[in-house]
Order: sequence, then C-alpha cells, then structure tokens
Amino acid sequence: MDARFTAEQDEIRRTLRELLHKRCGPAELRAAADTPAGYDPALWTALAEQLGLPGLALPEAHGGVGCSVTELALACEETGRALTPSPLLATAVLTAPLLLALGTDAQRADLLPRIASGTLTAALAVPGPALATALGLTGHDRRGEWAGGGRAGGVQARRADGGWRLYGQVDQVLDGHRAQMLVVAAHAGGFARSRVLLFLVRGDAAGLTRVRQTALDVIRPQARLQLRDTNAELLGPDGEEALPALARLGDTAAACLAAEAVGAADRVLERTVEYVGQREQFGRPIGSFQAVKHRLADVYVQVQAARSAAYYAAWATAQGERVGGLALAQAIQALRGAAAEGIQLHGGIGFTWEHEVHLYFKRAAGDELLFGPVHRLRAHAAEAAHVFEEAGR
Repeated sequence: MDARFTAEQDEIRRTLRELLHKRCGPAELRAAADTPAGYDPALWTALAEQLGLPGLALPEAHGGVGCSVTELALACEETGRALTPSPLLATAVLTAPLLLALGTDAQRADLLPRIASGTLTAALAVPGPALATALGLTGHDRRGEWAGGGRAGGVQARRADGGWRLYGQVDQVLDGHRAQMLVVAAHAGGFARSRVLLFLVRGDAAGLTRVRQTALDVIRPQARLQLRDTNAELLGPDGEEALPALARLGDTAAACLAAEAVGAADRVLERTVEYVGQREQFGRPIGSFQAVKHRLADVYVQVQAARSAAYYAAWATAQGERVGGLALAQAIQALRGAAAEGIQLHGGIGFTWEHEVHLYFKRAAGDELLFGPVHRLRAHAAEAAHVFEEAGR
C-alpha cells in the first residue's frame, strides 16, 4: 500500500474543503438543517456540477468520474469536517453501489447518470432498526431475519398484474423523506420459501407515505416509510438475492463512514485547541496547563490512529479485504472522545445549544445507534477474523 495521496486526491480534498468553508459555515448549516428538505439544494447542485461528488465512485460509462472508494472516502472526510447536510451518504454511499451491482442494463442507464449529475437523490430502506446487521457490520444473517423473516412485519412483496406490490413499514431511513428514488428491501415467497429482494419505489408512488422523524443528529435526518399496496420495480433480474450485495456494500459504506467520522473528529479537536489557547484562567490560557495538554494529546493520538485505519479500510475495499467495520468502530470512538473533551474544555459555552460542538457529539452518538454499537462492530470483526478461535487453540 502506498500511503501517499495522488495529485488528484489532494485536489479533491483541497477544492472540496474550500467550497464547504465558503458555503457551509455554522449559520448555513443550521439554516439548511431546519428546512423541510434538510439540506441546501443549491449547495448540492454546486457539489455535483463543480466536483462531480455524487458520481465520484461511479464508472465513466454511467456518467460518473470513475474514481475508487478511496476518493469517495476522502470526500466524506471533508463533508464530515463541516458536518455538511447533503444526500451524499444516502445516495452515493448506500444506494448507488447497489444499483451498479444489481441493476439491469436499462435500470443502470436510466438511474446512474441522473445520480451522477446530482439531479436524482436516492435512499436505502431496510426494515427494522437493523441497518448494521443488514450490511453485515455487526453480525451474519443469511435468511434476512432483520426484515421480518417472511413473517408478519417488515415489508412484504407480492406479484400483482405482472408487477410487484409492497406492503409494510420501514423506520430510520436516512434521507427517506426527500429522496426521489427508494431502494426498499422486502421479503417475497412467504415464510417457508422466503427470500430478500430489493425493489425500486418512486418517491411519488401511490400508497407511499413518508414522514420525517425527530433524530438525535439533526444534520442526518431520518424518515418513516409506510407502503400500502405500493407499486414497485424489482431491482435486477428476477431471483437476484439481495443479502450478498448488502453485505458487500457494508464494508464500503463503513470505510466512507469511518472517514467522515475522522473528519469530524479532526475538526472538533482543531476547534478545541484553538479555544483553549484563547480562554484564560488564573491569568494564563488554559491550554498552557499540563493536564489540558495531556487530555488533548490523548485525543490527537486517537484521531490519528482512526485516520490511518479509515484510509487503510478505503484502500482495502479494492483488494477484497473486509476491514471497514473495525475502522468504523475506531473512528466513532475517536469522534466521541474528541467531542466529549471539546464540550468539557469549552466550559459553560460547550453545553449551550447555540455552540456547534454538541453537534459533533451527536454525530458520534447517531452513527453508533445506526451502524454500531462500537463493541459489536469489534466483536463481529474479531469473529470474522477467527481471533478467538485461534487464541483457544
């Protein structure tokens, strides 16, 4: 592995950081998060047109830039630094790879160029509060029990009039309230012959009700979807099982999420170091006290270790090595530690709603609720690597 960035990768990071610094400050961030959409469409258009961000990891044949997961992870690191509210995670990280891997030629030709151009946003809808399990990050589920297991609950699919109809409910869908296209995981075939398939559902489909939910992380909104005899199109050829594709997606998504968390941790540490150099106590900056230096040094070590793990995970996806979950665990822990120290060292102002430091802590807590927890991410990685089996021999 060559740890040096290429000129193209450095340019992606530099250009994106400059754009977000100008267009996504604290005031703009809060204003965008309070809108019904939850993000600034003008900023999303700029990210798509100037940087090609939605199609960064899509092939050029489908209108993308043709970069790898590494470049997408580096972009996520910069959006994480600014806590940028955007459809990037839901569209480019969680949904586009499934369309590319499973979609028919016609579906790819129709959807991927529009995603790459930023004119189409998408979201992945996985029944139950088990997104991490469905993505294979916290356990193996070869029958799709997280989606109802073919029993009541989850989302059920049935053939009707030469097509498919969906019935059920999905909670905690990232950007589900605003996405123009939904990829919904549903059971078909009943309990005895149950299988999990993926379906395309238009955002304006009849029988689809979407409600934005109150989320801990206000920058990353979630929605509840209710499907009542909703028309759907099967993603890919008939009989294509979705579980293997979701498991492959999990490692890529974890690498990007880890990079995003590292960017957020680095930024909150940067802000804390700046603040302790200005705040005075007993006639001197509190940053000059040895105890404060030690605490921030510990955070710095955690952030740098998490960054190395995130970069390696992004690179390893192309080599077939699955280390994304472990990198994500380390990154979430680093962000949680950096944000907690930031709140404490900012003193009274760190506990106020008006200050931004609490948003970084909520990002760490929200990521852990959706994609963790940290101890399960690590336990699953250890199980996959047969760590305890080797130790017991």
